[in-house]
Amino acid sequence: MTSAGAPPRVLTVAGSDSGGGAGIQADLKTMLALGVHGMSVLTAVTAQNSLGVQGAWELPVAAVRAQYRSVVDDIGVQAVKTGMLASAELVEAVAELIAGTDAPAVVDPVGVSKHGDPLLAASALDSVRTKLLPVATVATPNLDEVAQLTGVRVESESGMREAAAALLGYGPRWVLIKGGHLSGDAVDLLTDGGAEHWLRAPRHDNRHTHGTGCTLASAIASHLARGRSVPDAVTAAKEYVTGAIAAGFALGGGIGPVDHGWRFRGDR
Repeated sequence: MTSAGAPPRVLTVAGSDSGGGAGIQADLKTMLALGVHGMSVLTAVTAQNSLGVQGAWELPVAAVRAQYRSVVDDIGVQAVKTGMLASAELVEAVAELIAGTDAPAVVDPVGVSKHGDPLLAASALDSVRTKLLPVATVATPNLDEVAQLTGVRVESESGMREAAAALLGYGPRWVLIKGGHLSGDAVDLLTDGGAEHWLRAPRHDNRHTHGTGCTLASAIASHLARGRSVPDAVTAAKEYVTGAIAAGFALGGGIGPVDHGWRFRGDR
């Protein structure tokens, strides 16, 4: 296994973003920033930049299974995070793998990119509902993904409870309903159906927010791997991503990324 003193290990199962702002690249940067050892299972390759997604190619299920088993069987994991899974076949394969892994799982049910490009086949939505969400420790949908998965359209904070209840009906232990698309403060609701945690942060006037969802889910997984409870992990992850959004910077001609290394930069 690993040598004594190795940091906690977190595995991301997601797609590659060639522009470096989201996907596997954002996940690994986040994990490094939060002091865990990041590992990866690539599910798809995208041609992507600040303007959008120009192409996407999913990997065969056999390749995804082989990557996962290679890492988990030898190195082991303290948390797993999922992102872009592309197809029903990949969703179901990854759900089966997670179900057999003794570690918390953070499921980011990625449906579309920041630019509105589809990253999940419509035919895969039912597999997310019936296979992937039931094995999630925490599911982290944004409001568009809530609508895709449940039909609930949230227009204000008051609708977030209904959204959470609808998502919990599919079986995750906790759901984090991300209210970033609403006006006003950036408000998220974390609940297991009993306890409620409302997380608020000031909304920063910065359009460079590419990779926000990937970064938040990876930060949650990183803190879970370090032994924190779900509410503590989500609270710490929210603080980290809020700082990353505030420090987001322009790249190319479109939407730039959040700054995963914001805590290390004395000039920001």
